[in-house]
Amino acid sequence: MKQPKIIVAGIGPGSEQDITPAVLNAVQEADVVVGYKYYFQFIQPYLHPGTECIDTGMKRERTRAEQAFELAEQGKTICVISSGDAGIYGMTPLIYEMKRERNSAVEVIALPGISAFQKAASLLGAPVGHDFCVISLSDLMTPWERIERRIRAAAMADFVTAVYNPKSEGRYWQLYRLKEIFLAEGCAPETPVGYVRQAGREEEEVHLTTLRDFNPEEVDMFTVVLIGNSQSYAWKDKFITPRGYYTRHGAANSQLTIGQDIMIQSFRTIESELKNQNIPLDHKWALLHAIHTTADFDMENLLYTDEGAVEKLYLKIAEGKLKTIVTDVTMAASGIRKGALQRLGVEVKCYLADERVAAMAADKGITRTQAGIRLAVEEHPDALFVFGNAPTALMELCDLVRKGKAAPSGIIAAPVGFVHVQESKHMVKPFIEIPKLIVEGRKGGSNLAATLVNAILCYNDAEQLRPGRDV
Repeated sequence: MKQPKIIVAGIGPGSEQDITPAVLNAVQEADVVVGYKYYFQFIQPYLHPGTECIDTGMKRERTRAEQAFELAEQGKTICVISSGDAGIYGMTPLIYEMKRERNSAVEVIALPGISAFQKAASLLGAPVGHDFCVISLSDLMTPWERIERRIRAAAMADFVTAVYNPKSEGRYWQLYRLKEIFLAEGCAPETPVGYVRQAGREEEEVHLTTLRDFNPEEVDMFTVVLIGNSQSYAWKDKFITPRGYYTRHGAANSQLTIGQDIMIQSFRTIESELKNQNIPLDHKWALLHAIHTTADFDMENLLYTDEGAVEKLYLKIAEGKLKTIVTDVTMAASGIRKGALQRLGVEVKCYLADERVAAMAADKGITRTQAGIRLAVEEHPDALFVFGNAPTALMELCDLVRKGKAAPSGIIAAPVGFVHVQESKHMVKPFIEIPKLIVEGRKGGSNLAATLVNAILCYNDAEQLRPGRDV
């Protein structure tokens, strides 16, 4: 009597070309093949004449394992087949558990196969190029509460996520919930999502969309879904998650610099922690920049923007109608991204070091920042004026606007301090025709003023939540 043996074999997703040689040898060696009858069609051409095929039906995995052991204990070589890889949501774990339970002397051999998510990934391009996880939405063996925790953990950890058993006739809502969780945890709406139906079979369908546009109604139980991470992108008709080699070596084709990648992740974290999610996009974009710069979530209460101010100012710049930005101090000017200024053809000017300023300040008995604003208004009355330090300079601009000597394209009011700071900000608000961004109260600073300018300069990246293009 030969050594009793059970070979648990993954036959791949369905195509003959995706069955490994080791599995084909096992099928040819078997006296009996045990499995679900639907899968017999894929191995039938490789069976020896007289090989018995035993179908145990769907959802009868334990019965299938028991039959395999009973037959193997008679001295037969049994091949238990599963689609994909038998060790991934397949028969291999159950066979080993039953061997332990029976204290069986039957030898168990596990042969891997190409899993459905691997086949789907190859058809989509390269979506699992970095860390990934696989989650089943079937709650037949696992409570939904536990599945939901795993979904949330995957989204928070920025894993590429493969989804098995995404939907069935009785489970119609779980995939909707998964999408909701990924978006709530800060995954960008434009994150690539690929889904493949009947991978490797004649009925194969391959689809690529985004998390925002993904429609769970187009998915069934024969579909595998793959959701990208923060670095994933769609290129032509392919879904790619970079490993990082191009970015690391500074190649021209890299999609994200390290700095931009960190900034994107930071913005998504901030967005997920906002108390009020229901705010206009242009205000949110400025707010995310403000919090990112200060790590101060009190900005939710302090940052005021006129309706559509960020978008209006961006459009003026993009259309070439706004060419000059004036800052009260050099520190605010230095924080405005040079790459964005060059890209958009905008000049930043600060008059504080102008040789005329000291003379005017001494002659008029005013601060140097006030004198700088007077000179700026003479030369650039329609500039975007930015204040991150000097309330007296902001008050000077307000006075000049009232006198009809200045008509700013916009004002960013973020001076910081304790004397005249709050009053200067109150003085700006009555100018309802001028788009304004104001950091109310005592808080502010040159870095904050500069980041609000940067938010305006890259507003066309707001919808995709991809900050830091010019970092």
